[in-house]
Amino acid sequence: MMPCMSNSDTKPAAYPITVATLFPDMFPGPLGMSITGRAMQNGLWQCNTVDIRSFGLGKHKEVDDTPYGGGAGMLMRADVVASAIRKAKEDTPDAKVLFLTPSGKPFKQADAQRLAAHEGGVILLCGHYEGIDQRVLDSDVDEEISIGDYVLSGGELGAMVVADSIIRNLSGTLGNSTTLHEESFDITTEDGEQLVEYPHYTRPETWEGQDVPAVLKSGHHGEIAKWRHNQAVERTKERRPDLLKK
Repeated sequence: MMPCMSNSDTKPAAYPITVATLFPDMFPGPLGMSITGRAMQNGLWQCNTVDIRSFGLGKHKEVDDTPYGGGAGMLMRADVVASAIRKAKEDTPDAKVLFLTPSGKPFKQADAQRLAAHEGGVILLCGHYEGIDQRVLDSDVDEEISIGDYVLSGGELGAMVVADSIIRNLSGTLGNSTTLHEESFDITTEDGEQLVEYPHYTRPETWEGQDVPAVLKSGHHGEIAKWRHNQAVERTKERRPDLLKK
């Protein structure tokens, strides 16, 4: 597994993904394996980290303080976080700065595609404690995004999810590029409504009394495409009716 580059290494090549975090040793983690790992080895993207702690104050490199107005927990300081973001910007000045937070805009497949097309790359800001001083979010962050309606202990796992979704949309990451257009949220109805993916089958033809649907063995590509589309519609109705407007 290839390591990430620190902010003290050479400038990144290919698509740059920089993670500003208190725990740089967590990266690349799963991103250094399987499809995303091969893409990194092939030079399609580069993993970089900025250690927020290195910009901490005083002998103990403090990065947080008590919130104004009272309340439980601590907040990451605006000055410390800004220094980390701006250091990352030195190497990737055109990168989009994304803050992972449950209060952010839901991250969608369209966002992954949009960001993959942005050649400047991304800087993924990972918060901890009770959050980050709003002033640095207003001044230095381009987007606040959420991977779901739940709270994690920190932004690192969310950053990995977002990075993975971006990387697989980079040209050359997947051996068969048509795969990208047959997945959940890329399949659409004639009205442009997003659908989840249809079910898949492979050998053996019969398993524990269950047979592969006959249409998939027919060799009739038109009927197969129709069946798959109908299955995607039915699955979406059952599992994600919120995606269907009509």
